[in-house]
Amino acid sequence: MTNPLESFLTREAATHENPAPPPALLGYQQRWVADQSPLKLAEKSRRIGLTWGEAADDVLIASGDDGSNVFYISATQDMALEYIEACAMWARAFDLAAGQIEEGIFIDGDKEIKTYRIDFPKSGRRIVALSSRPANLRGKQGVVVIDEAAFAPDLAGLIKAAMAMLMWGDKVRIISTHNGDDNPFNELINEVRAGKRKGAVHRITFADAVADGLFQRVCLRKGKPWSQEAEDAWVADVRSFYGDDAEEELDAIPARGGGTYLPLALIEARMVPVGVYVPIVRERWPVVFSLLPEPTRAADVGEWCRDRLATHLRLGLDPERRHGFGEDFAREGDLTVITVLEEGADLVRRPRLVVELGGCPFAQQRQILTYIVSQLPRFFGGALDATGNGAELAEYAADTWGHSRIEQIKLSDMFYLEQMPRFKAALEDATLDGLPRDEQCRDDLRAIKKINGVPKLGKTKTQSAGGKKVQRHGDFAISLFLGHYAMTRDGEPGRCDGYVAMPRRVTGDGFGDAMYAGDVDRFDLDFTRRMV
Repeated sequence: MTNPLESFLTREAATHENPAPPPALLGYQQRWVADQSPLKLAEKSRRIGLTWGEAADDVLIASGDDGSNVFYISATQDMALEYIEACAMWARAFDLAAGQIEEGIFIDGDKEIKTYRIDFPKSGRRIVALSSRPANLRGKQGVVVIDEAAFAPDLAGLIKAAMAMLMWGDKVRIISTHNGDDNPFNELINEVRAGKRKGAVHRITFADAVADGLFQRVCLRKGKPWSQEAEDAWVADVRSFYGDDAEEELDAIPARGGGTYLPLALIEARMVPVGVYVPIVRERWPVVFSLLPEPTRAADVGEWCRDRLATHLRLGLDPERRHGFGEDFAREGDLTVITVLEEGADLVRRPRLVVELGGCPFAQQRQILTYIVSQLPRFFGGALDATGNGAELAEYAADTWGHSRIEQIKLSDMFYLEQMPRFKAALEDATLDGLPRDEQCRDDLRAIKKINGVPKLGKTKTQSAGGKKVQRHGDFAISLFLGHYAMTRDGEPGRCDGYVAMPRRVTGDGFGDAMYAGDVDRFDLDFTRRMV
């Protein structure tokens, strides 16, 4: 049976004079309607028509043979009336039999709240729009839509009541612009992003809506021709209307959304007690080192790996536990940092080795990474910074240890926005613990800030790293962040694409030394012999 929305779109395309008419729903509206998550939230710009798109979906839900009642809750009576009129329009567009809009009264304690209702005789379901939040949704069943939720008088209580709908297979949709970063709406979004509550979050800014054709829709509605110059002028006018409030009203950035993201007390609470040692191996190579022949550099770095890393890899890692790593890449100026994490029997991830490299040539970064990863017991996975020049090393790692095991991460606002709350939540509930008690590592974590509402590193260098020419840029924080992401992503430990672990051999000192195809020690030894 043809979907009524698809039929409507086809009919519109066939009758419109424009040979390429815009779709009835713009891209962000389509993505919202297509998402069938039981709980979904939209943090959005003002006046982009998301409620109008929601109305289309709600009409199909209420009119379907296996549909549900829909309860729409808004901040004002005008919003409720606008929504129910949109539902009536969609019912006509879909050629669905629906009753007239009826007004009623909902008793909320000692208050009488006006309601608007549309009945669908064929399904026996209805859409009810309320002009204010009822004190109690309990006893009702259906899809709940909460519009401009950040402005509800008791959103926390409303959410608690609405969640009961999910038990019987219905859905909850929460839509709003922001109203401060300490608002329950923003806190709920952070819970979903952190994985504390199951759901989906859609972030739709004014710029996103314009890119998807919002102004073109405005022109179509007003019968005016579209031009890029007109669109640019309209965007500028809209932003000027909101002035200092534009970030919250248009860009989906909650007010007061700035400052340090990880509290100092939280960071220090997750550091190992005094006397417990998490090895940090730091090395800075001079510029002249990169001018040496590559075989000479390989031999030198191979010896360095055996002197500085071998003991930590042999003695510091539990062979029965699974391991992973995160890597933040740099070639000049900043540091490359590799953080190895171990998952304990208590499912807590703890750093077991931190390696900081300054001024290290590309080939030797590959060499050091190979040396480390090839000796990780029960290697689960890794995540590497694939931004800019880091893409080469990340691609090498994926080719070597498997694309299903290695994540090549292009650090972006969206990635930070989705994953940083999970990282913070892990620190808060101590499933990420045992951080090295080190001043520079601490300050790297403190460098994560909320910038335009997104928790991330800014472009400013954060601190010196033992020399005027070497600076830190939150490097340990990003390697730990990516390592935690790698260790908590879905995957199957012990398997990957195109990589097979070779059996261990036992060296003369009695410790297991992982020997794999292309082992770095043999590579370095061969070069040394040829040089001699």
